[in-house]
Amino acid sequence: MSAKPRVAFPATVLVTDSAGLAALCARLAGETFVTVDTEFMRERTYWPELCVVQLAGDQDVAVVDAQAPGLDLAPLGRLLADPAVTKVFHAARQDVEIFLQLFQAVPVPLFDTQVAAMVAGFGDQVGYDSLVGALTGGHIDKAHRFSDWSARPLSPAQVTYAAADVTYLRGVYERLLARLEKDGRTAWVAEEMAILADPATYRPDPETIWERLRPRTTNRRMLGTLRAAAAWREREAQRINIPRQRLIRDESLLELAATAPATAEALGRIRGISRGFAEGPTGQGLLAALAEAASLPEDALPDGRGQREGPKPSPALVALLKVLLASKAEAHDVAPKLLASSEDLERLATEEAPDVPALHGWRLSVFGEDALALKAGRIALGVDGRRIKLIRSEN
Repeated sequence: MSAKPRVAFPATVLVTDSAGLAALCARLAGETFVTVDTEFMRERTYWPELCVVQLAGDQDVAVVDAQAPGLDLAPLGRLLADPAVTKVFHAARQDVEIFLQLFQAVPVPLFDTQVAAMVAGFGDQVGYDSLVGALTGGHIDKAHRFSDWSARPLSPAQVTYAAADVTYLRGVYERLLARLEKDGRTAWVAEEMAILADPATYRPDPETIWERLRPRTTNRRMLGTLRAAAAWREREAQRINIPRQRLIRDESLLELAATAPATAEALGRIRGISRGFAEGPTGQGLLAALAEAASLPEDALPDGRGQREGPKPSPALVALLKVLLASKAEAHDVAPKLLASSEDLERLATEEAPDVPALHGWRLSVFGEDALALKAGRIALGVDGRRIKLIRSEN
């Protein structure tokens, strides 16, 4: 597919007042789709600090200074909630998380060009600049990617850079949508967008966040301590708005789970936890959470099955599933990572019918059914010239 030649875009407008934003959003409400991006800072906070919002319609390109004094963002919230206007993002998760926090709602309907590009055969998590080049012939200047977007005033170069993220995105969206419709894959993308539209996607449950630490134990008491400590850290980081790792690092949580300190003195001996922290009100709050966990009966503790202590997956079987995955991805021109993750393959190798994405929705017919058939011996893998072929059993 040849790339479109670069086209002229409408002049970029910097919006810094409520009246200007309201007028812009009123015009964009008449569009079929609007491209959206954000610039934010998060290095020192738990919640992302919104600095800039970029919006583009057919006749409008705007960079909204979200930190302009007195700016009322309510018209933006109404536009993002308008069911008649598709909101198009690239790599939408962090942008959507910001809008969910700001407006208590996910933008709907939404379309993520990064996910759509994976469905359309552009590889795993293709970069925006690569996608722009492949589909529009445009070029994204990366010079201001790491700008301090909280500093004011915004420079003309920053405004130009920010605008490029939504101007080229219009052509990317149109070309991707045409390709997906031609290949009959719009339903595949719709399944992925439903996940992005679910607020639960962006709100980690403090009571299950300990699982991300992948503790190498099935000791229920230790897992209970870890669960309590990780949940306390998540809630406390949210409350005081600092990154969770700045509050307590993961390594310290794992050591804390192994030692289960019950006093400020013992807590202060944990690597990465200062004596002042341990003896202060924050440390006392953590110790209270640990004491509550220590009082739980055995049947109220994590059972450790999520750590899958059972038989290790056969490396040969996992390798065989990887070959099947690569073959299916090649045959359907879709990113392998979107079909199945490494964890999916390990679970397919060790469990009868695991509850993994590869065995649901469009992935089931593209990969999952044959993965189960391969495991059951109903198909084998062979070579046909330069490609893998499936050999189906006659039994």
